[in-house]
Amino acid sequence: MIYRITYEGKGKNRKLAHPVRNREELMALRNSQENLELLAKARAGDEKAKADLLQLAYNIGHVEGLIAGCKSQGSFFFHDVDSYGSDIKELILSKKEEIGLMMLEKSASGGWHLVCRRVPGTTILENQVRVATILHVEMDTNTKDLQRVSFSTSGSEEDLPYLDDALFEEPMSVEECEQEYVRLKEREKKRQEQVPKGAKKANKHYRPWENEEFFAEQSGKAERRMKNEESFSSVIPSGAEGSLHKVEMTNCDGRDDKVFPQAYHGIAFKDILKKYWEVNNRGFEPTQGDRDTLTYQLACDLRHICGRNADWLDQVIPCYDGFPPEEKRKKIESALSSELESFPMRLRTVLSALEDQISQQGLSPLCDGEDNLLPEPTLLCKKMPQGVRESIEAVGTALTMPVVTAICPCIGALATGVVLDVHGKKKGLNIISYIAGEFASRKGDIDPVVEAWMYEVIALSRMYEQQEDEWRAKKKAAMNQKNQPEEPKLPVRYIPLNNTVANLSERLANAVGKHSFSFTPEADIVAQKWKSAVSDFSIMLRHSYDGSRYDREARSVDAVNVHIDHLLWNVTMCGTPDALYRVVNNYTDGFQSRIAVARTPDNTFWTLEDNPPVLTPQQEDRIHHIAHLLPLMQGEVVLPKLEQRGRVWLEKIRMEAMKNFDKTKARQRFRICVTAQRMTCCLMLCKVCETLISKHGLHGAENLLKQQPDVWKAMLLKAQTAQLLEAYDVIADSLMDNALYFFRDRIENAFNSRNYVGNVNGERQKRGKNDTIYERLDPQFTYEQAMQHSVAIKGTSVTPNSVQQMLKNWRNQKLIVQIENGKFRKV
Repeated sequence: MIYRITYEGKGKNRKLAHPVRNREELMALRNSQENLELLAKARAGDEKAKADLLQLAYNIGHVEGLIAGCKSQGSFFFHDVDSYGSDIKELILSKKEEIGLMMLEKSASGGWHLVCRRVPGTTILENQVRVATILHVEMDTNTKDLQRVSFSTSGSEEDLPYLDDALFEEPMSVEECEQEYVRLKEREKKRQEQVPKGAKKANKHYRPWENEEFFAEQSGKAERRMKNEESFSSVIPSGAEGSLHKVEMTNCDGRDDKVFPQAYHGIAFKDILKKYWEVNNRGFEPTQGDRDTLTYQLACDLRHICGRNADWLDQVIPCYDGFPPEEKRKKIESALSSELESFPMRLRTVLSALEDQISQQGLSPLCDGEDNLLPEPTLLCKKMPQGVRESIEAVGTALTMPVVTAICPCIGALATGVVLDVHGKKKGLNIISYIAGEFASRKGDIDPVVEAWMYEVIALSRMYEQQEDEWRAKKKAAMNQKNQPEEPKLPVRYIPLNNTVANLSERLANAVGKHSFSFTPEADIVAQKWKSAVSDFSIMLRHSYDGSRYDREARSVDAVNVHIDHLLWNVTMCGTPDALYRVVNNYTDGFQSRIAVARTPDNTFWTLEDNPPVLTPQQEDRIHHIAHLLPLMQGEVVLPKLEQRGRVWLEKIRMEAMKNFDKTKARQRFRICVTAQRMTCCLMLCKVCETLISKHGLHGAENLLKQQPDVWKAMLLKAQTAQLLEAYDVIADSLMDNALYFFRDRIENAFNSRNYVGNVNGERQKRGKNDTIYERLDPQFTYEQAMQHSVAIKGTSVTPNSVQQMLKNWRNQKLIVQIENGKFRKV
């Protein structure tokens, strides 16, 4: 967060902090006439004018008003760099990902001011040492206190070449900022005696890389590696040396190269690779048939943790199945030259699984030995909103995506009045999810979390069910009487899936324009109960996803007749992959593309935890608070930043699919984009509720939403932070990965089946290898070229007769014509 500093009182001795909320406000301050005039004088040598420049602070968090006695440690820190010539700007920008750069500003004296993201659990000084060491520049040890201010220059591109909008948000809550301050203060006090004398003095020209002991101490890494190295080796066989431990590594061709770290955050690359293929390729390493594609994929993912360095990747990635070193190097270079994406979901899953595996032994590679967490390679690397955060804590980080996927239908059902505009179409937050995992994969840990979100809806439904039971008792007692008790139409919104089509239709109709919700911890209930009517189940869920009209007619007076203008029904199912295929058994009707699928990590060889994560009463209460406010939000919203994020993701997937003519992936992206936007909107609604509760308390937030029904809409626009927009990419990539993992083969087989009637325009269907050969041939080609490509696609079993027959078929189908010199031309 950025704070403007002003002074008041006698002698202007009272320092006040005022949050700067957005880029526009910051630019107005920096480019004010007064500040520009003072800047011109300061650069002309007027020291008094420099002291009157706009003053901003970056080290504090959640402070407004008097800054004296501030005990709130923010998520960012200020770093001062004196001028190092014309190349320093390019050096800083080239290392922006590594140092966590949020803002780069040219100072009035010609140096540079940096604002970077602080590693959670580490002090400002430790982070300044880290940045100074990476950039190899001197550092000013005077700038480590919370109240440090900087004199700001203009908002021109020359003075402000880089600014990340995420700097205007504070990811941590007020309570977390204050706890961080107390924890780091105590830690600094314990270490004070060990800090070298040179660091205790106020030193404007300190060079941390020249003092190895000080660097190891202040970075907080060397101590962690020494404490945990022996313990890690019992979990990861190859040992998990820290990133400061360098080892000699040799390339496949035997040449010695520059030395690079052997581990990432304490996890050996060897173990990352092993887990990578276990998670993403069913345990199989690349073979001669797929090593080109999989090596390229691996390089695209690992570049995010190997500094985007070709030599480093060359040392980490083996030559699989006799892959020539020079060919492997080309794949690495191609990966590095491809468009840089957000942190890949495949790698997130791998690192999360390894983190959880190590945490089974009571250690974490993401901990410095003093319970100070370092950045996590999961969705939790940045704080999630209240409610979502507690849900993840209740099941453990390894189940992050499964629990987020499970609770989003709950949030969408609770926020039943919210209508989101996606691609110009206004629909409710209609979400259907399935959590897939083998038996004993901890899917059951999600059950109490779902119940915590839906506690009010469940309580009301139970009350209505008791009233129905009373009616049934009266009906039975008055069976032979003339006056029969009238059947009540009660809005039971928590509907079990162990149901019939008629009962379910009636329940959904009685919900009176509100979302109903169903949850089952065993998806086989659906497969068994709806076995003879699974198409009805599929149709109803398809209507509910689109929020479209649903009608059910029957001639009998006693039969259920329903007419629902907008079917609103969110569903969360948990079950094995085998049960998933029994629930979704048609792959051409669109049901599969409407389901958000998440899968639990493979815990086959995990050790039994001493203190497994559970949903605590405190976590449950915090979830209840968010769930209580969501139904008070009513109205339509347009989220332009989220919409733009979705469009960028759609285009990225479209280009990826076009390169490989991957029609399955290209088709999946349409509804995945919509589902991911709805899920991200659910997270943003929780962020709005959290902000209201932190400012007004639960009852104050409830009263505000009732008195000002539209106040949440403006807050939702501000909730489109970089953190939650990044969560969109994570969710969308996860949904795509799982859809292809579970359904790709079945979808392609279904559409390629001769029984599939999809050729309504008389267009020829692409079915087999001959079509691939056809695509690879030039517009004009010879028989020899057709033979060459046939051998490449089908193997050495190809005969001249089979190629002749293929060409004959193409001529009959009017795909090619024969021209002069025995050549062929595509039509």
